[in-house]
Amino acid sequence: MNEQNSYETLGLTESSSFEDIQEARDRLIEQCADDRKRIEAIEAAYDAILMERLRLRQEGKIKVPDRIRFAESAAEPLPSKPATPPPTRPEWLTQLMDTPERNEVLWPGFTFSVLCLLGLYTPSLALALGVGATIYFLNRKEHKFWRSVLLTVAGLVVGFAVGLSLAQGLTASGLQWAWATSDVVTAVVTFVVLWLFSSFLR
Repeated sequence: MNEQNSYETLGLTESSSFEDIQEARDRLIEQCADDRKRIEAIEAAYDAILMERLRLRQEGKIKVPDRIRFAESAAEPLPSKPATPPPTRPEWLTQLMDTPERNEVLWPGFTFSVLCLLGLYTPSLALALGVGATIYFLNRKEHKFWRSVLLTVAGLVVGFAVGLSLAQGLTASGLQWAWATSDVVTAVVTFVVLWLFSSFLR
């Protein structure tokens, strides 16, 4: 089908606008919805006109309005939303926090679980071993011994404070079991705190 026949099929002239071509195609397809052959001829004419106009545009023989975009034109980027900055933490906290791998959480967890069981029978010995384990786990991350000792002491203080409060609360409420003496509760809570310190601090 030559170019002139394509325009005639759609009832248009070469001066017809892009919108005219689209409207003519849609209108004719609607009119002959049951005639498959006629629809194929309309589609072929429409495609031929578009291809011809694209070729002329690429050769610079016709000017296309700026609002019409072709596939070879790069789309204008959409304005991006300003990224919301992540919540900022103080520098000292960032340097203190650690993002451990799985093994760096599991091994201390296993160690302190064993120490918790030992703490049911001999809380003092278990706490002494827990202090040593905490210093070891912290020191192997950054190789800063005195910093590890300081963090361990902080963990002990926090653990004792929370543990004693919890033990007193259990005693006051009457929810005390035979094994849950004040020493045992304090030791178990302290082990949990030491595990958190050794796993998530550095």
